[in-house]
Amino acid sequence: AVDTAHDGEEGHFLGDTEPYDIVVLDIGLPVMDGIEVLEQWRSAERAMPVLVLTARDRWREKIAGLDAGADDYVTKPFQMEEVLARIRALVRRSTGNTSPVTVEDRQIKLTAHEYKLLSYLMHHKGKVLSRTELIEHIYAQDFDKDSNTIEVFIGRLRRKLGVDVIHTIRGLGYKLS
Repeated sequence: AVDTAHDGEEGHFLGDTEPYDIVVLDIGLPVMDGIEVLEQWRSAERAMPVLVLTARDRWREKIAGLDAGADDYVTKPFQMEEVLARIRALVRRSTGNTSPVTVEDRQIKLTAHEYKLLSYLMHHKGKVLSRTELIEHIYAQDFDKDSNTIEVFIGRLRRKLGVDVIHTIRGLGYKLS
């Protein structure tokens, strides 16, 4: 799922309130400059990977973007294949550097989708999350929303983590205790 912000203030709010896998950020945003957005995220310890994609190509601007906390910096004009490859690399790095999941000092092996689902539940601990919201976070927009894969992943997580960890709230969704 992709969210779009049309100015820096909206982008800052979204990045501050949503657990994004990656952010593609323009520097020349109206209302609030992209560098300021990035600096505020990093000072608030928001650790999502950020790819700066901008027309500003002077080396001083690149240094400023990287020093502000950008993980990568691409200037226009660009090849879409390169941008997509850089996004994939940033996501790979960010998921590869995560802490292992442990239960009672026992490391638990999770598939990528199980980890993504558990991570999303953990970022929203105590909040009831609908099946639709979970599907939208884990899959592309054109995924079959009538599929029972969320139920399958919840079942797997319960077997691996214990049945008391994820609760079903009938008619509403799931909640991490």
